[in-house]
Amino acid sequence: MKRDEIARLDAETRAFVTLADPPPLSGPGPLSGVAVGVKDIIRVDGLPTGGGSALPADALSGPQATIVSRLLAAGAYVAGKTVTAEFAILAPGPTRNPHNPAHTPGGSSSGSAAAVAAGTVPLAVGTQTVGSMIRPAAYCGVVGFKPTYGRIPIDGVIPNAPSFDTLGLYARDVAGIAPAAAVVCDHWTPAAPTANPVLGVPEGPYLSHAGPEARAAFERHVEALRAYGYEVRRVPVMADFEEIRRQLFTMNRYEAVRSHEPWFGTYGHLYRPETVAVLREGSGVTDSAYSAAQAQRAVFIDQLTEVTVGAGVDLWVTPAATGPAPADLTTTGSSLMCLPWSNAGWPSLSLPAGRAANGLPLGVQVVGVRGSDERLLAGAAGLEGVLADG
Repeated sequence: MKRDEIARLDAETRAFVTLADPPPLSGPGPLSGVAVGVKDIIRVDGLPTGGGSALPADALSGPQATIVSRLLAAGAYVAGKTVTAEFAILAPGPTRNPHNPAHTPGGSSSGSAAAVAAGTVPLAVGTQTVGSMIRPAAYCGVVGFKPTYGRIPIDGVIPNAPSFDTLGLYARDVAGIAPAAAVVCDHWTPAAPTANPVLGVPEGPYLSHAGPEARAAFERHVEALRAYGYEVRRVPVMADFEEIRRQLFTMNRYEAVRSHEPWFGTYGHLYRPETVAVLREGSGVTDSAYSAAQAQRAVFIDQLTEVTVGAGVDLWVTPAATGPAPADLTTTGSSLMCLPWSNAGWPSLSLPAGRAANGLPLGVQVVGVRGSDERLLAGAAGLEGVLADG
């Protein structure tokens, strides 16, 4: 698709910040000729990287990200840079939800999710620190895949909180994710067909954060999966969810301040108020508080792993967001349903799962243990059709 065609299709959604023409010839490979949108915190040779900010592109420049080089080597081409919340933190960009432009597309990977949902590109790259892949996928009605932390090299990406930052992919369905995941993830080995995975529902304070409509829809989805033949086990877990939330944001804010040390001293006056507030919060986190949060995180991961294995759960299923996309363009929505899984660094995936009463998409989040990315995608392919009818 030519640049002017994408611009015409993108006029209302506003998912792209920079566009590029396709090459005259597609390279060979498993992604030959596939147009890709790339979140504008990820560096691409020949295109400026602005991070959704007013900072000069020269200040944010650097070598091309490995994920981009891998996509190009597989025959794909970059159609353009997609809108991000400023520095993938909170301040939203101009992108609208393709299903209703009065509603947020989510964030911070707003442009990437919306571009796929609008049909301007079949594949897009985003990042997730807390909920920035899964939530926009749910709001926009597409598949979003966040691999295990570290499974895709994170070089060439403007950092937010390096202990959590993870690259991921958007497509219209799991079949569109699989070949790209095999290209960009380290040491990918497709999973052999297996019996239906045992599904776990995480009972407790965490699940109570889903809004009434999302929770009711999720319970219908669980029953549909059970009726289809899946074994579903309800497992009490994360009784200390509020402590888990505090621990993650202690680490996140502390790291965000340090990530922006190269720029904030010179360009702080160009940062948006929402970002400045986050960095000010992070500047108040002490080294000892950060170290304590790191220790708490390690305990949490051990406990979550023990519960998962002990309950015989292959994949966790949860609402992908607290509800449908809010009718508010000043927010990117709540990341709470993604938070514990991002904290653990486990792979997760959002699958479209019917619609809310207002017609906007809903999603179900599917989560595997660390390193189970291939099994997660294989299992999600089986869940996809059941949930789509939801």
